Amino acid sequence: MKAFIETYGCTFNQADSELIANALQKDGIETCGSAEEADIIIMNTCTVKGATQNRITYRLANLERKGKKLLVTGCMAGANSDIIEKFAPSASIATTQNIASMPSIARNTVSGSRVAMLEKRKSDRIGFYNPKGSVIAKIPLSDGCLSSCSFCETKFARGSLNSFSEQGILNAIAYSIRNGSKEIELTAQDTGAYGIDKGTNIAELLKKACAIDGDYRIRVGMLNPEHLHKYMGELIEALQSEHAYKFLHLPLQSGSDSVLESMRRAYTVEKYLEMAREIRSRVKGITIETDIIVGYPNETDSDFEATINAINEFRPDVTNISKFARRPHASASRMKQLPNETINERSSELSRIVRALQAENNAKKVGETMQVLFTEENNASVNGRSDSYRQVVVPKRDSEIPAIGSRAKVIIYNSTSNALYARLGA
Repeated sequence: MKAFIETYGCTFNQADSELIANALQKDGIETCGSAEEADIIIMNTCTVKGATQNRITYRLANLERKGKKLLVTGCMAGANSDIIEKFAPSASIATTQNIASMPSIARNTVSGSRVAMLEKRKSDRIGFYNPKGSVIAKIPLSDGCLSSCSFCETKFARGSLNSFSEQGILNAIAYSIRNGSKEIELTAQDTGAYGIDKGTNIAELLKKACAIDGDYRIRVGMLNPEHLHKYMGELIEALQSEHAYKFLHLPLQSGSDSVLESMRRAYTVEKYLEMAREIRSRVKGITIETDIIVGYPNETDSDFEATINAINEFRPDVTNISKFARRPHASASRMKQLPNETINERSSELSRIVRALQAENNAKKVGETMQVLFTEENNASVNGRSDSYRQVVVPKRDSEIPAIGSRAKVIIYNSTSNALYARLGA
């Protein structure tokens, strides 16, 4: 029996798909590289954005028409099983907390039975982790979160915080390094909440992870600023390790305190900027990535202007802009919505500002020599990350091409808003 796993969404979902593959393989179910050769298609879904949901439902309906055997998991299984049933009524559905049961669900589905396991039971899924020997290892830390953001339904899909075993995570990191992984991506719905339910935190975990022997770098995934003050000193200390990328993903979401309050984000703009300033002053060369939602229902022109001012003051290295869109279980979906024209105009304006800022930030790196870990390759280039997790591209027209998994010094000769361009050099 063969299964094809189709993944949508974030690094966290990608990590879950690897755990699902491991659970299947332990039970004798082979994973394959295409839907055409599979006996069952397992769709690991995302529910963060309406556009992604539309892609998924279109795909579900198409596969249903073709008579494909389907098992749907991920965030849509946890939050929107009714939508799945509408577009693929014969599909089995299981939340990610039921990974241990997925081999039997897959077998039953292929045999013609429809199974629904929608419980959000707490389970320590890190036990299904099995290193692949790939350059990048994606390791999940927990399920759920401690926040109640008004724009998000992921908490509805994933439930409240359930941190996985610290020792299990450290073992997964160590196993991956021994099997050849060079970049370790720690991922969760909110890495900043990790361990709070168990009397520990992400800073303590990172410190212990960086004590593992080997040649590797660790990237900490998205961290909600509302928890940062609890352990910021410890985290800054942990980030000093040579094994830690000098990088944090801290979503601001809005530059307006009134919008943040309505979003139920437990910090102010000034508190956020204060923490960002301290981190930058104490972690040399750190890259800070942020997220902004434009067009939140009660965002006024002055609120949007406040966001522009905050971005111009903060000058983040990377800014991800999302247009607000209703999510079925999110409380903000019941507020009076802004016109699409307003949302689109604000998104376009902020995107222009962000691209210019990122281009200016990256231009300052031209002429620098930096160490890069190379993790990806395509027809035109070999790509990697600097110690500050900046995207570095070495075009293949250069005479020397670095090997994937290798580390080398490069000289930056050009830049764009999204990447630095380099050649190998001493």
